[in-house]
Amino acid sequence: MVVVTVVAPDDALGFEVMLADVVFGAANATVDREHYDIRIASKSGTADIASGRGAVGLHTRWGIESLAESDLIVVPGAAGFLHEPDEVIVDALRTAAERGARLASVCVGAFTLAATGLLDGHRVTTHWEYAAELARRHPRVEVDPSVLYIDNGQILTSAGVVAGLDLCLHIVRRDLGAAIAADTARRIVMPPQRDGGQAQFITHAEPVRTDTSLRPVLDWMQSNLHRPLTLDEVAAQAAISVRSLNRRFRREVGTTPMQWLLRARVHHAQRLLETTPLSIDRVAAEAGFGTATSLRYHFARQTRTTPQAYRNSFQHRAEPRAASVAG
Repeated sequence: MVVVTVVAPDDALGFEVMLADVVFGAANATVDREHYDIRIASKSGTADIASGRGAVGLHTRWGIESLAESDLIVVPGAAGFLHEPDEVIVDALRTAAERGARLASVCVGAFTLAATGLLDGHRVTTHWEYAAELARRHPRVEVDPSVLYIDNGQILTSAGVVAGLDLCLHIVRRDLGAAIAADTARRIVMPPQRDGGQAQFITHAEPVRTDTSLRPVLDWMQSNLHRPLTLDEVAAQAAISVRSLNRRFRREVGTTPMQWLLRARVHHAQRLLETTPLSIDRVAAEAGFGTATSLRYHFARQTRTTPQAYRNSFQHRAEPRAASVAG
C-alpha cells in the first residue's frame, strides 16, 4: 500500500488539498482495493482554508509527524505562498525526502518545496504567472513555465491547479500502468493525457508598448503583420540604421525587431484562432507566416501546441450548443 499524505497548512487552497484524494481515491475504486492510503495532515489537526476559496475549517486526525511514514507527500499551494513557509513543515519534508519519500507539489506549492532546498539543481515547474518569481528567489532551481508537470523521479512538480490532477494521474500511470490510469481518468471524467503544455494557457501582454520611443514603428509593424517585413524595411520606417534599430530595440523593448515581430504574429494568430472561423491557411496568411507549415512551426515553438488544438481549446462561441453531462 502507498501512503499518500497531503500537507494542509493554514491558508491552504481547498481544491488543491483535495485533488489528490479525487485522483488516488478514483484509482482505488478502479482497482477495487485500497492501493493508496490517502491522508491529510496539518500541524494542529486543523487548517483554515484560504479566505475567498471557501474559508472553511479543515479537521483531520493526521499531524505533520505522519509524514515520517508517508511514501508520497503532496504539497498544495497556500494563499500566502510568497511568505516563508512554516519551518516545521519544511523540516518534515526534508526528513521525508532523506528516507526516500516522493514529494509532489501542486501549482505554487513549488515555493514550499523550493524552501527545503530539494529543488536545487532540478528542472521544475509552477504556475506560469509566478515562475519568474520562483526562479528569482531560488536561482539554483531551473524553472520551466511551459509544461504541465515534471517528473524528476523522487521530486515532481505541476503547473496550475488543474495540472495537479494531470500530475496525480501521471503518478497512477507510473505506479499501476497506463490501463489503470486511463480507467481512473474515465471515472473522474478527465482526459488521460492533455495535449500541449502550460505555454498555451499563458496570457501574453499585447506586443505594442506605450513606454518606448519606438512606439510609432511598433504601431506600424503591428498594422503590417500580414506583410513579409524585412529588417531593412523596419529600419527605414524608423529612419535609422539597422544597427541603431537593433540597439534601440534591445535597450527599449528587450528583444530584437524580428523576435518582436514573430511574437506579435503568433499573438495575432492566437486572436484569429480564438475569434474567427478562418482556415489555418488563412490565419497563416493574415498573421504574416505565409504558409500553414510556417505557422505551425513557430506557433508550436511559442505555445507548445498546434494551431488547431489551440482553437479547439480556446475558440469563442457566441451561441454554444447545449451540452449533455453524465457522471
